[in-house]
Amino acid sequence: MKSAVVQLPGLNRDRDMIAALRLVSGREPLIVWQTETALPSGLDLIIIPGGYSYGDYLRCGAIAARTPVMRAVAEMAKKGVLVMGVCNGFQILIEAGLLPGALLRNASLKFVCREVKLQVSNAGTAFTRAYSSGQIIRCPVAHQDGNYFADPESLARIEGEGQVVFRYAEGTNPNGSVNDIAGIVNETGNVLGMMPHPENLIETAHGGTDGRPLFEGILGKAA
Repeated sequence: MKSAVVQLPGLNRDRDMIAALRLVSGREPLIVWQTETALPSGLDLIIIPGGYSYGDYLRCGAIAARTPVMRAVAEMAKKGVLVMGVCNGFQILIEAGLLPGALLRNASLKFVCREVKLQVSNAGTAFTRAYSSGQIIRCPVAHQDGNYFADPESLARIEGEGQVVFRYAEGTNPNGSVNDIAGIVNETGNVLGMMPHPENLIETAHGGTDGRPLFEGILGKAA
C-alpha cells in the first residue's frame, strides 16, 4: 500500500505518523507539502497529522483547509482514496468540508492531554476492520478544540448511517463531545477524522499497542 503524510506549517505530529506507518508497513511513506497542487498517482492512503497548523489562527484548521494540497486531497477522496485526519487533521477535514459537523472549544475551556478509553462503534470500515464492534481500547488525546458538535438533523443522519466509528467510553470523554463522539467517517466510509492519537500507542515502548490494529487494518497487515 502506498501512503502519504501531508505536512503543513505548524503540524508537529508528522514524525510520529511517519514512524507509525514505517513500523507497521515496512515502507517509507511519501511526504507532501502544502503548496502541492497534485498528489502522486497510485496513492492508497493520505494522512493529515495533528498539531497547530498555521498557529490555529481564525479557527483550528481553517487556514490549512484552504491550501492547494487540501484541494488535491479532496479530489483524491472523491476518487475513493483513503484519507485520515487525526486531531488537527480532523479539524482540517471538517473545515475542508470532507466531514460533517464542527469541533468546538473543550467544555472545560482547557487543553487536555491524557489517556482515554474508546469504544469501537463501527468495526465495518476500512479503518476499524482489525477491531471488533464494541471493543474498548486505550488511546491518548492532546487538544483544546475537540468538542464534536453537529445540529440535530445532521447528528441523527450520522448516527443512523453508522458514521460514528469511535466514542469516548467509560466516562472518559475529555471535551464534552455530543454523544461521546471521538471519530467519524464520511458517507462513503473512505474519510476518517478522529481526535485521539492512535499513532502514539502502537508499540510496547509506548506502554501499549491498542492503536496498532487501526494501522494494520488500513495497511492490510491485520492477521
